[in-house]
Amino acid sequence: MLKLDILGHDDPTVIRMLQDITGIDPTKIPLDDKATMSIFSSTDALGVTPEQIHSEVGSFGVPEFGTKFVRGMLLDTKPKTFDELIRISGLSHGTDVWLGNAQSLIEEGTVTLDQAICCRDDIMIYLIKKGLEPNPAFKIMETVRKGKALKDPEKWAGYVSMMKEHDVPDWYIKSCEKIKYMFPKAHAAAYVTNAFRIAWFKVHEPLAYYAAYFSIRAKAFDSDVMCHGKEKVKNKMKEIELMGNNATQKEKDMYDDLEIVWEMYQRGFEFLPIDLYNSDSKKFLIQDGKIRPPLNSIPGLGNVAADSIVEARVDGKFMSIDDLRIRSKAGKAVIEMLTNAGCLEGMSQSNQMSLFG
Repeated sequence: MLKLDILGHDDPTVIRMLQDITGIDPTKIPLDDKATMSIFSSTDALGVTPEQIHSEVGSFGVPEFGTKFVRGMLLDTKPKTFDELIRISGLSHGTDVWLGNAQSLIEEGTVTLDQAICCRDDIMIYLIKKGLEPNPAFKIMETVRKGKALKDPEKWAGYVSMMKEHDVPDWYIKSCEKIKYMFPKAHAAAYVTNAFRIAWFKVHEPLAYYAAYFSIRAKAFDSDVMCHGKEKVKNKMKEIELMGNNATQKEKDMYDDLEIVWEMYQRGFEFLPIDLYNSDSKKFLIQDGKIRPPLNSIPGLGNVAADSIVEARVDGKFMSIDDLRIRSKAGKAVIEMLTNAGCLEGMSQSNQMSLFG
């Protein structure tokens, strides 16, 4: 029997774009690459210090490992192996599996990361190794991973008695009782495989990585703020930080994107200006060793308008702003946006020549 989980993930799209840009087959990327593995516990492989990017790990923008919550997990666990990344993914997707549970046990020194309950499969495998028959081991796993350990006290008491007969320690049983939901290891392995491949590009093909990230994963990219150097980025980040809980969701999304932009600048990479003829409508392009933002990264300029401009320019350069407006069907607001972004510099308003005046 084959089960298909058809989920809407950006990761395959990002990986496809990375392959298109670089020509590198992502399936050939070694999952034991040391430099890539190091960014989950250090920033060295990115060529920056923790002080430069305000993080002790280099996983900004890496799926599964880029959020503040998971970066905190990386600091607590300092993973060194691919298996440990899978375990962290399982912990981060579970409910009451990490906070107040595995995290505390690891901090106390009761367990190490590879001993903690991270994915639902860990329970069944551990219990079978302890001598339980596969059937009860499976039933205990199912009870725990659904968060039902304490919902049927009588049944759970029977499971506890069974586990104690096989020398399962008290900390393990109490850990099971706290859990509300657990992630399957197969899902964690699939997610981490894609994440590691993307991380490899971040380390070894950085321009491709940033171009793909901004094209597909960025939620609130604003060229006015992000494409004009470090100072403007730093000031905007401080502005959002000062808002605290009053920041809107859009501002929070922008902050996430700003972190990636800031890191990119710190690694020595830059943006090219948005260009009426050289910018794509939606994708960030690599040109002259820099990244060219698309037309739709101009604040307020949507995909339809950007596509119309790109389609119209196929027939040749625009003779004037009026020519651009007519051929691309751009309204007054779009023309103003392009003007403010510096895309229409040197372009006359009309095709007509003035003979007098």
